[in-house]
Amino acid sequence: MSDVQAEILINNTGGPPGGKLTEASADALLSAFTRHVVGAQTLLQAMLPHMEAAGYGRVINVLSTSVREPIPNLGVSNTIRGAMASWSKSLSKELAPGITINNVLPGFTDTERLTSLKGAVAARTGGTEDDVMTGWIGRVPEGRLGRPEELAGMIAFLVSPAGAYIRGQSIAVDGGRLNAI
Repeated sequence: MSDVQAEILINNTGGPPGGKLTEASADALLSAFTRHVVGAQTLLQAMLPHMEAAGYGRVINVLSTSVREPIPNLGVSNTIRGAMASWSKSLSKELAPGITINNVLPGFTDTERLTSLKGAVAARTGGTEDDVMTGWIGRVPEGRLGRPEELAGMIAFLVSPAGAYIRGQSIAVDGGRLNAI
């Protein structure tokens, strides 16, 4: 890759509002699908000719561990994240050699989104935000929240030449929380 311009696309779109899927409107699903799947498709199609010309490209989707284990009360998000994972797997079979696509599945990561979810969970359950945090951390074998730079490290690896043979995978960065294999 010494004389090749690397083309990298990272799709990292904020999740839709929480709530039960049975209570979600069709518009909420359509809006999330458009923002996530259609947005990613549009960006990929804009960048793909450059990736093909370079013979090198990386597409990384920052999704959620809900791809493997749906998270209660995030019905629309679970559905859309699953759609993104399927979109990615389909593309992994279609993209030219040298162009890879993978998903990074963050677990409980210390971000503004998690802070927002913590408040919503506390309000819904009648508990405190500290109770919510204690519950989350109690489900993570590493015993803490993830740090954004830990996700960034996985992404940096996947976009590097060292990640060239990893294609169509969903890789959890979750401190061991997932029960799925």
